[in-house]
Amino acid sequence: VQLQASGGGLVQAGGSLRLSCAASGSIFSIYSMAWYRQAPGKQRELVAVITGSSTNYADFVKGRFTISRDNAKKTVYLQMNSLKPEDTAVYYCNVLTDTRYWGQGTLVTVSS
Repeated sequence: VQLQASGGGLVQAGGSLRLSCAASGSIFSIYSMAWYRQAPGKQRELVAVITGSSTNYADFVKGRFTISRDNAKKTVYLQMNSLKPEDTAVYYCNVLTDTRYWGQGTLVTVSS
C-alpha cells in the first residue's frame, strides 16, 4: 500500500491550499483517513480525521480546514483556508485499515 500526497507549497497568510492523498495497492476496507502535521522542532499532531462521513478537527483548524474523502478514488483531501504562518509544517496523510499507513508528507509554508 502506498499513499501519495500532493498539493503543498508556498502561500501567503490568508490564502488557501488543497492537499490530496491517494492510496494505491491492496486496500479492501478503509476505516479512517486523516491528516497530521509536524512543524520544525515540534511533535507530529493530528489535524483532521474522517471516519465514514464523520469528521473531527483539531481546535486550531476548526472553521478553516475541511477534510473530505472520495472512497471510489481512495483519496482524502484537506481544504485549507485562511492559512496562518503557524500552519507551516509538513503535512502527512494517514490511512487506517487493518494497518496504519503513512504518506511521505507534503510541505506547506505560509508566509506572513
